[in-house]
Amino acid sequence: MAENVVYYGDNLDILRRDIKDETVDLVYLDPPFNSSQDYNVLFRERTGKASTAQIEAFKDTWEWAEAAPMFQELIRTGGKIAEVLHAFRSYMGGCDMLAYLTMMAPRLVELRRVLKPTGSIYLHCDPTASHYLKVLMDAVFGPERFVNEIIWKRTSAKGLAFTRFAQNHDTLLRYARGDHFTWHAQYMPHDPSYVKQFYKYVEPDTGRRYRLDNLANPNPDRPNLTYEFLGVKRVWRWTKERMTEAYRKGLVVQTKPGAVPALKRYLDEQEGTPVGSVWSDIPPVQAAAMERLGYPTQKPEALLERIIAASSSEGDVVLDPFCGCGTTVAVAQRLKRRWIGIDITHLAINLIKRRLKKGFGPALDFEVVGEPVDLTGARALAQQDRYQFQWWALDQVDASPAEKKKGADKGIDGLVYFTDKPDPTTPRRIVVSVKSGAVSVRDVRDLQGVMTRENADLGALLTLEEPTQPMRDEAANAGYYHSPGWNKDYPRIQIITVLALLACKQIDYPPTNISFKDAPRVKEKVTKTELGL
Repeated sequence: MAENVVYYGDNLDILRRDIKDETVDLVYLDPPFNSSQDYNVLFRERTGKASTAQIEAFKDTWEWAEAAPMFQELIRTGGKIAEVLHAFRSYMGGCDMLAYLTMMAPRLVELRRVLKPTGSIYLHCDPTASHYLKVLMDAVFGPERFVNEIIWKRTSAKGLAFTRFAQNHDTLLRYARGDHFTWHAQYMPHDPSYVKQFYKYVEPDTGRRYRLDNLANPNPDRPNLTYEFLGVKRVWRWTKERMTEAYRKGLVVQTKPGAVPALKRYLDEQEGTPVGSVWSDIPPVQAAAMERLGYPTQKPEALLERIIAASSSEGDVVLDPFCGCGTTVAVAQRLKRRWIGIDITHLAINLIKRRLKKGFGPALDFEVVGEPVDLTGARALAQQDRYQFQWWALDQVDASPAEKKKGADKGIDGLVYFTDKPDPTTPRRIVVSVKSGAVSVRDVRDLQGVMTRENADLGALLTLEEPTQPMRDEAANAGYYHSPGWNKDYPRIQIITVLALLACKQIDYPPTNISFKDAPRVKEKVTKTELGL
């Protein structure tokens, strides 16, 4: 099993094939909630301004017709899970919620298998499915392994709720793999009113705030601890020698003659208020937050920081099988954990790679498994899903997807931005078109028309198939873009084959800090002979 790796593909297949038994310390998963929504990923222009560019990322509806075969397989397997699913079927019938639970069941089984005996799992869900998922997790892990139901207040109640209380929280179900699991208690800063009431003393020389604690022993039958100290006879908690040493260090004080000596408890030495099972101190990712990527269902890093810090240690392996935009793996990396992320879309994989590269620099060593590494793999991806192929190809040239939804894209699949003189503050655009099938000179002419319509300076045509000679001639006839800033000419239309992309060929345009090449390149597995070199 590789560690610090992002897998592309179905998480159930990857768990069964690539993740060994009892090798993971912590699992966090935030699966789709079956809310019948279509989620779009929003993109920003390279200048940071809001953009209308968005693409459909995923649908979170699981249909019973698709899940029925898996349901029958699980029922035939027998056991507690089969009993629970059979009860669900008897209660709710064949519906999308049952499809969702059927999808989750085998994945939870595999996640239990890969967890170490000291490991924990946090399942993030909303109230529409949390009660069903808790019963399902009881069947998989055992009800005795349930540890916490955590309520995360993700936002304040808004608007007028005419028929019910406003819904503003998510649920996290926490289960342990075994009896003894990794746990590091988490604390929040003390409430200011608590500090003011109980830590009311301040040392004038150091400014340290403290309170006075009782030194009397609750057990009166301790003759060895019964003695007089500072004129007060008591049964003390400590021996006289220890009391004397603490007094010498200024830790034991007597507020006035005859008063019972007390112990200084410094505020800065206390751990804080223990975190409970209701988390109202972590806001959602705000619109203007630096960490915001525009990805649907993106969770705040602070939420994952608390989970990872509490239930894993440095060097442990953290797994997120629904990785999305990579919040879990980014936080795990920052907290010095090893990590595994899995997602079924190249769009998510591309966002994760950019996020890691931008956050940790090119020195970060991680692997991407499941992306095409040769022409055969690229063809297979194109045949399987041309949109996944398109997103993968765009990532190879660091282009942001530009289509609004699956369907008509107005001839623009992606955009790359650069700057140039005489106005280096105004971004210029490169229109990118991706072709996964047969190509002809018409594709070059169409791209040129789009460039004219969009007032783009350059255009790139990414092709799975080799371009024809008329295509090359038409691209050459488009002329050059002359860069005043670099005093260099760049072909206005550039045709780049997938074979060349696999050899790390890029669009040729003026260097700039707006369009950044921060995604790790796929390891080259293309021979020079294949490239005709």
